[in-house]
Amino acid sequence: MAGIPLITGATGFAGRHLLESLLSDDVDVHAWSNARGRPVDPALASDARIRWRAVDLLDRTSVGAALEAARPAVIYHCAGFADDHRSWQEPVAALRGNVLATHYLLESARHLALDARIVIAGSALIYRPSSDAIAEDSPIGPTSPYGVSKLAQEMLAAQSPLPVLLARPFNHAGPRQGPAFVTSAFAKQLAEVEAGLSEPILRVGNLDARRDLTDVRDTVRAYRALAEHGRPRRPYNVCSGRAFRIRELLDILLSLARVHVNIEVDPARLRASDNPVVLGSPARINRETGWEPAIPIERTLSDLLSFWRAAVIEEQSARR
Repeated sequence: MAGIPLITGATGFAGRHLLESLLSDDVDVHAWSNARGRPVDPALASDARIRWRAVDLLDRTSVGAALEAARPAVIYHCAGFADDHRSWQEPVAALRGNVLATHYLLESARHLALDARIVIAGSALIYRPSSDAIAEDSPIGPTSPYGVSKLAQEMLAAQSPLPVLLARPFNHAGPRQGPAFVTSAFAKQLAEVEAGLSEPILRVGNLDARRDLTDVRDTVRAYRALAEHGRPRRPYNVCSGRAFRIRELLDILLSLARVHVNIEVDPARLRASDNPVVLGSPARINRETGWEPAIPIERTLSDLLSFWRAAVIEEQSARR
């Protein structure tokens, strides 16, 4: 695809991996960060291929000015409120971060008459809970403020006259994911125990839940596939088609650990709305774009644990 792509939320979890994926093709990239979010990695700040800009997506004027300056060929909208659990405490922040910010982005693009395909990173949490594999035409019924905000985001985007691509990613994991998410929480705790920073106890929530989990590096490949081959305003699940029991994921991480830990259920980690099974069907995206996940779960979890080991050591060094 000709021209320079733009990533909103380029310092976030998926956004950062998408940035690295694009850079691997040795292309220039417009990358938007948020002054109140994660800082730009110094190694990336000096990369001449990246055109960094701090943009407050809740400031319509700033969004319009930054978009006019960039005039990208494709937009990957990865920025937003991403914590389903925290949305119960901050529902307004979820709505503003996912709906209002998307509205300002799309309206600015429409006003500027941009010729750009826009990938909207939505969420599978807009679906009604089901024990069966969820397809794109399965019933809608979010069960959290976060899910409601992502449904509103998608509905808003679907009404836009712009060529928007609607991604519905299921759970994804990998290096640099924040500890609010289950596998990352496990890996961080294990790294802290290994470093002697905490007692050998791993605090967990519901281990019986089953989740369709994809490596984040596969997820961002799906976004790129949609930008190239997806049909505008047509939703696409981004998932593996396999639901892992949380206990199974924990066992893989424990097999990689250098210490023995005891498992304790922490009531604070039990979700107010915890669907027993979340399983998606990737048939549509596979059929229409050729995308399919390639990274095995064992590598995902190994890389995640390695990330947290390095992060814990770095934090220890910074404190000395």
